[in-house]
Amino acid sequence: MKQLWLNAIIRHPWLTILMVLLLGVAATLGAKNLHFRGDYKVFFEKDFPQLVAFEEMQRLFNKNDNVSIIVVPKEGTVFAADMMAQIKELTDEAWQIPYSNRVDSISNYQHTWAEEDDLIVEDLILELDMISPPVLDRAQQVSTTEPLLVNRLVSENGQVAVINITVQLPDKENNTLEVIEITEFTKQLTEQFSEKYQTADFYHTGVILMNYSFATEAQKDLTTLIPLMFLAIILMLAVLLRSLLGMLSTLVVILLTIASTMGLSGWLGYFLSTATINVPIVVMTLAVADCVHIVASTQFAMRQGKSREEAVAFAMELNLMPVFITSATTAIGFITLMFSESPVLADFGELCAIGVMLAFVFSVTILPALLRILPIKVAVAPEHQGGMERFGDWVVKHHKALLPVTGVVMFGFAALVPQNQLNDEATKYFDPSTTFRQSVDKQEELISGMSSINWALYSDQSNGISDPDFLQTVEDFSNWLRQQPEVDHVATISDTIKRLNKSMNADDESYYRLPGERELTAQYLLMYEMSLPYGLDLNNQLNIDKSSTQIVSTLKNLGSKEYVELEQRALQWFDTHAPDYRLAGSGPTLMFSHIGETNMNSMIISMVVAMFLISALLVFALKSTRLGAISLIPNVMPAAVGFGVWALISGEINLGLSIVVSMTLGIIVDDTVHFLSKYQRARVDGRDTEAAIRYAFSSVGRALVITTLVLCVGFSLLTLSAFRMNADMGLATALIIFIALLVDFLFLPAFLLVADKRELSSAASSSETSSGESISHS
Repeated sequence: MKQLWLNAIIRHPWLTILMVLLLGVAATLGAKNLHFRGDYKVFFEKDFPQLVAFEEMQRLFNKNDNVSIIVVPKEGTVFAADMMAQIKELTDEAWQIPYSNRVDSISNYQHTWAEEDDLIVEDLILELDMISPPVLDRAQQVSTTEPLLVNRLVSENGQVAVINITVQLPDKENNTLEVIEITEFTKQLTEQFSEKYQTADFYHTGVILMNYSFATEAQKDLTTLIPLMFLAIILMLAVLLRSLLGMLSTLVVILLTIASTMGLSGWLGYFLSTATINVPIVVMTLAVADCVHIVASTQFAMRQGKSREEAVAFAMELNLMPVFITSATTAIGFITLMFSESPVLADFGELCAIGVMLAFVFSVTILPALLRILPIKVAVAPEHQGGMERFGDWVVKHHKALLPVTGVVMFGFAALVPQNQLNDEATKYFDPSTTFRQSVDKQEELISGMSSINWALYSDQSNGISDPDFLQTVEDFSNWLRQQPEVDHVATISDTIKRLNKSMNADDESYYRLPGERELTAQYLLMYEMSLPYGLDLNNQLNIDKSSTQIVSTLKNLGSKEYVELEQRALQWFDTHAPDYRLAGSGPTLMFSHIGETNMNSMIISMVVAMFLISALLVFALKSTRLGAISLIPNVMPAAVGFGVWALISGEINLGLSIVVSMTLGIIVDDTVHFLSKYQRARVDGRDTEAAIRYAFSSVGRALVITTLVLCVGFSLLTLSAFRMNADMGLATALIIFIALLVDFLFLPAFLLVADKRELSSAASSSETSSGESISHS
C-alpha cells in the first residue's frame, strides 16, 4: 500500500498538487468564522472556583470592571486651584465614557457633616466657580485623612490623583469591541485635557485597560511576528538548503498548513486569543522541520548519483515512517495540553496538534509532487566529505570522554530544577515598553498597586450589615487586612458607618466608631443612601437586602505566591474569629494567582500521559524495546537541563512556562527518532556501531541542524512579543530544543557506542563459551 501510494504521487504529481490545493482551499474557507477575544476571562473555565466566586460577587454587588485615570501634576500638587479645577472637569466629562455607570474622584466624593440635626451630604468640590482657598484647604484636609480616599483616589502627599470609572459591559461572551471603544474614548478624552491645560500627565490602568492590552498586544504580534517569521524562514532555508526551489516548495507547504489550520479552527468553532494567536508561528516552524528532512534527503540521494525521480522516491522511503512518528509524537505532546486548566492553553495545544498533522499530510503529498516536477539540480559527489561527516568522526573518536562529561553536565543542570518557583504576576505579563505596563508602574510608584482582591462577607440574614456583631467582624477584618504587608488600601463599609456616626453626633471625633445599636446603623444608612446622587450609591459595597458586604483590598503588585498566601491567612483569620459568617475572596488578581498552580498540577498529569504514549510509539516505530528505552534519556534530559538553566536565568515559572515540558516533549523526540532510525537502518544493513553512527550523522545530521536552527529562530521570535507569557514560553522552548540537539549529537552517539560494544562483547563471549563447550563435548 505504501509503495502504491508513493508511486501514485511520483507518477501523477500534477493531479496530487491539484487535489491537495482543493482540499486546502476548502479548509481555509472556515477562517471567515474566526473572531478575536481579548478579555482576561478566556484564561479560565466557567466552573473555575475563583471565577465562580467573582461572578457571584458581581451578581450581588455592582460590577467593578473599571478604568482608572492617573493624574500626575507636572508641578506642585493636585490641591492647587488649576489642578483641582481640571480634576473636577475631567470627573464630570468621564460620565460620557461609553458604558460608564459610576465615576469616583476626590472632587465628587460624598463628604458628610452635621448642621444642627441635619446630615449634609454633598460633593467635596461642588462647582468650578466655587473653588477658593478655603475650599481647597478643606479638600486637602479631607482627602488626606479620609480612609476611603487616601492612597486610593489621592496620594497622601498630593502628588497624584485617581479618577476611577466603573463600567457596565453588555452581558455577552465577547466584549472586545466594547473594551476597545471604552479605552479609545478615554484616551481621546485625556489627550484633549492634556492639550487644553498642559499641566499634568495622564496614565490609564484598570481591568478594562488590561483587557485592551491583552487584545491589542496579541493583534500586534499577529501583524509583526508572523511576517518576521516568514522572512526569517525564507532566508534560512535559502542559505541552509542552498536551493531556491527547495525553499519555495517548503514555503508552499508552510502556507497551506497555516491557512488550513486556521480555517479548520474556524469550522470547529475555535476563537483567537492571546494564546492561540501564536498557533501560526508554532505550526510554521514545525512544518519546516518535516519539509527539511525530505528535501535534504532528496539532495543527499542526488549527490549519490540518483535521478530526481529516484531521489524523491528514496527520500520518501527513508523518511515516511520517521516523519510520521515525529509528527505523531509532536501532536501527542500538544494534545496533552487539553489537560490544562486554562481553556485557551488547551485550545492552543489542540490547534497546534491539528497543524502538525496537517503539516505531515502536506509534506508527504504536495511536497514530493513539487520536488518531482521542479528542476532541482544537485552536483553528484558520492564521496562527499562534509562538516557532518567530520563531526561524526570526531564524536566517534572522543566518545569515551564525551559520555561522562555530558552526563555530569546534564545531571548538574537537572539538579537545579527545584530552584524554580511557581509565580505569576498578572501586571507584569506585559513588557515594560508597553503603555499599560508603564501606567501600572507609575501608579505603583506614586500611590498604590493596581492589583486587588474583593472580599465578600456573608451574614446570611436580611439587613445583616446592621447587626453589631457582623459589623464589628467587618471592622476587625478590615483592620487586619490593613496590617498585612501585601495591602496598600482597604475600602470598607465600616469606615462609612463610623463617619456617619460621627457626623450625626455634631462631628465629635469621639463618635468616630461603630454604633452599638442595630436600629441606629440601619437609620444612618437609610438617611445616607437617600442623600446620595445618582451613580454614587452603596451598591458597590452592599447587596440589595444588605445581608452581605464587599471589601476591596488594593494590593502591591506582587507574585501569585504572595496573593495565595494572603488569601489563606484571611480564610484562617475568619475561621478563627468569625466562624458564624462566610468569607469569599476573588478577582482577576486571585484568579491568575491560582491558575498557574492548578495548571502546573494538571500539566504533570499531561507530561506523564505524553511520556507513556510517546514511549509506546517509539518502541513501535523503532521495533526495538531496547532502543525505545535508550531514547527516553535524550527525550527527557533536554527539558530537565533547560529548566535547570532557567533557574539561573529567571527562576520563575509562570502560566506560559507551565505548558513547555509537555509541548517540547513531542518536538525534541523528532531529533532522537531521526537519528536512531538512520542508525538502526545502518545496523540492519550490516554496518558496525561506529560506521552506523557515521552514517546517521552523514544522512540526517545536516537536516537536524537545519530544523533545530529554524525551530530555535521561530520560537525565539516569540521573545519579541510584548506579552511576557508568550515571550518566556518562546525562550524556554527554543532553549530546550537547542539543548536537545546537543544531547543527540554528543551524548546519544557516545552512549550507543559504549552500550552496543558491550552488547557485542557479551554476545561474542557467549558465542565463544558455547563453541568451547561444543568442542569439549565432542
